[in-house]
Amino acid sequence: MKKVCVLLAEGFEEVEALTAVDLLRRAQIYVDTVSIEEGYGVSGAHGILVQTEDLFQEVDFSLFDMIVLPGGMPGTRNLEMHKGVKQVINEYNNNNKLIAAICAAPTILGKMGLLKGRKATCYPGMEEELHGAVVSSDSVCVDGNIITSRGVGTAIDFALRLIAILVNEEKAGEIADAIVY
Repeated sequence: MKKVCVLLAEGFEEVEALTAVDLLRRAQIYVDTVSIEEGYGVSGAHGILVQTEDLFQEVDFSLFDMIVLPGGMPGTRNLEMHKGVKQVINEYNNNNKLIAAICAAPTILGKMGLLKGRKATCYPGMEEELHGAVVSSDSVCVDGNIITSRGVGTAIDFALRLIAILVNEEKAGEIADAIVY
């Protein structure tokens, strides 16, 4: 069974994070929500409190096939300032493991130098923070092990693409049909 870790920081975009969690679980993919904060409860950008399964320091990230970085503000900046998050991103990239980021979160990858020469997208107006990327306005971009998406309005497309990558296109189609997409 494929395993995905969704990292949550104070101020994350709820729709982006929870759409991925929900649709991936519908596809029978194991999803662990992980708080980078001191406690299990993490408040989103719009005040929705989410109870995570684990704290960052409790997780063995080597057991996962993919990490997901939701956007939102100040959630993206909080992820970016967390040294452990950057370490995990670097380890995943060095091992060609899947890294998925949506909305403002692809800017973290850009600032880390991971998007140079890669096709990527992000929330409109933040493209200059994708440092060296081949910037696209596609709703979802896949370039090697990195998947990026634009924002709340592309959250379903993003989650379905993650399913297609982790399982296959047929499963993504089944989930799209099941949610009447």
